[in-house]
Amino acid sequence: MVVRTSSSPSTALAELRATPPLVQCITNTVVTNFTANALLALGASPAMCDIPGEAGLFAGIAGGVLVNLGTPTAEQRDAAREAVAVGTPWVLDPVAVGALPVRTALAHELLASRPTIVRGNASEILALAGAGAGGRGVDSTDSPEAAREAARSLAVRTGGTVAVSGPVDLIVDAERTALVPGGSALLTKVTGGGCALGAAMAGLLAVTDGFTAATTASAIWAAASERAEAASSGPGSFAVAFLDALATLEPAELDGRVTA
Repeated sequence: MVVRTSSSPSTALAELRATPPLVQCITNTVVTNFTANALLALGASPAMCDIPGEAGLFAGIAGGVLVNLGTPTAEQRDAAREAVAVGTPWVLDPVAVGALPVRTALAHELLASRPTIVRGNASEILALAGAGAGGRGVDSTDSPEAAREAARSLAVRTGGTVAVSGPVDLIVDAERTALVPGGSALLTKVTGGGCALGAAMAGLLAVTDGFTAATTASAIWAAASERAEAASSGPGSFAVAFLDALATLEPAELDGRVTA
């Protein structure tokens, strides 16, 4: 198991750009292009390597791995099992777990491999912790605060970090709690906003610990989305402006974004 030391969000972003890390994405087919572009804009190097027989090999050279269950085909499920067995720090994004049986069973199976970060909306986290039935498809029907206890229980169970996305992002591990307020509601109008956030967390795992990676990525998303909203007139222009904001965001802009 690879262990990264903790750092501040500004330092973590600077170190990511200086590296830059190779990020393996076993992810939702709906969002691969946006996710790859977001990682490139941020300063990481994406690779959508999700073929059984290659996924495990690639995880061994990646700095971080994302497993996103948005479109869990049989091939992707086997690739995910291979990748998480390697020991590279990884992120589980349990998209739409709860009501849908295949991805729900897989998410519980993968939890045994102890993800470094679990990232989801409040309904997904509640369902994964056995405290809820899931949301409305990929949309949450619960608030991050309502998922605080469930998130903590998952963090204790996995020994990692749980990040609950919402109007105020909630990040917890077994002992620590952080809140990241702000951000633009237009992120919910662009396919892949949350999925790419999970990929950013995976990239940051190459340079820092899970708790810092989750809080840093959430702070980046809040700052960049606010800047993008100010420069756009709707979801289409926002998506382009968001990529530009990821590329031009200065590490110092993350200072003060994370509160205890």
